Amino acid sequence: MKYALVTGGSRGIGRAVCLRLAEMEYHILINYKTNEEEAGITLNKIREQGGTAALLKFDVADFKEVEDVLGKWIEEHQEGYIEVLVNNAGIRKDNLLIWMERPEWKDVLNTNLDSFFNVTRMVLKDMLVKKYGRIVNIVSLSGIKGLPGQTNYSAAKAGVIGATKALAQEIARKKVTVNAVAPGFIRTDMTQDLDEKEHRRLIPANRFGEPEEVAEAVAFLASEKASYITGEVISVNGGLYT
Repeated sequence: MKYALVTGGSRGIGRAVCLRLAEMEYHILINYKTNEEEAGITLNKIREQGGTAALLKFDVADFKEVEDVLGKWIEEHQEGYIEVLVNNAGIRKDNLLIWMERPEWKDVLNTNLDSFFNVTRMVLKDMLVKKYGRIVNIVSLSGIKGLPGQTNYSAAKAGVIGATKALAQEIARKKVTVNAVAPGFIRTDMTQDLDEKEHRRLIPANRFGEPEEVAEAVAFLASEKASYITGEVISVNGGLYT
């Protein structure tokens, strides 16, 4: 059985990625933190389309919890390993830096950046031993150009981009690739507070993207066909920032 782990897989881009990877005949590990109802919907959708999946609840920002839960899963599944990891879990707590409180900074950095270390470290060993793996990190337009009111989020995503490029160079010889996908404005719960009509004027494509469009980029990078692509950041933003 081929396994793929998608963090933050209960909704939005994470759900779309889970469904797309399931079409590629991966058994999907749907990670979530609190919203079991939405995670269950993702699980049912995968089963409805003929795929297989399981829920894996842990907080990606909590190093010990990741070790305990994901470590236990790895110990109990020696017959296979996680071939594909999609680091998708993330949060926004937007504010101007002058008004930003320390928890707004720390929570965003912990969930968006520390999680990369917490989760990737756990699954990397098996990929290197098996000499095959795909790591895809969901970053953001904010991490490439920075956006006002998102100093915390931009810093975290820029950090993941740097980590992507560094790790890619460390492990390329082991046939494990590390890439990032940087969505722009995508129609999800995370952007529902934005005025789409106002923002789409900034986008050459004149619309917000759909989660499925991001999932297609992830699916390609997760495939065997992308074996010579590593350390790259692919933007999915309708031409907003090129």
